[in-house]
Amino acid sequence: MLSQYLYISTAPNLSRDEVASILGASARNNPERGITGLLLYNGRNFLQLLEGEESALVALMVRIGNDPRHTGISILERKVIEHRACPGWAMKRVLIAESVVDRRDQLERDLPRGLDDQTRRIILNFATLN
Repeated sequence: MLSQYLYISTAPNLSRDEVASILGASARNNPERGITGLLLYNGRNFLQLLEGEESALVALMVRIGNDPRHTGISILERKVIEHRACPGWAMKRVLIAESVVDRRDQLERDLPRGLDDQTRRIILNFATLN
C-alpha cells in the first residue's frame, strides 16, 4: 500500500551544514527504502512530505521521532495514495525565498505538479509563516 505523510517538527538553530547532512542521508537511504518526498526548513521548523510503502514510512517516522534534532513532531496528513507526487525525488529540498512576498510564487514553480490541492495549500501556508 502506497502512503503519503506530511509532518512538521521543530528543529531550531540547525546550521546549513546540518540541514545538508539530513538531506544527504535522505538521498542515500531513501531510494533503497522506496521513499520519495520533499523537505522545507524555515530556520526553525521542518515540513516534510514522505511517500512510500506504509511499513517503510512507519519505520522512518520512528527514526525521525528518535532524532534529537527534532521535537514536537506533528503529522498533518497521513493518507493512502495511488500515485506519488514526487516520484523522482529521493528527498528534494524545496527552498523558501527570503522575501515573504516571493515565497508563494517560488513555491508554485518548485512544488511538484502531482500534489493534491489540500497538501499544496498546507505547504504554501507553512512557507508563508515567518
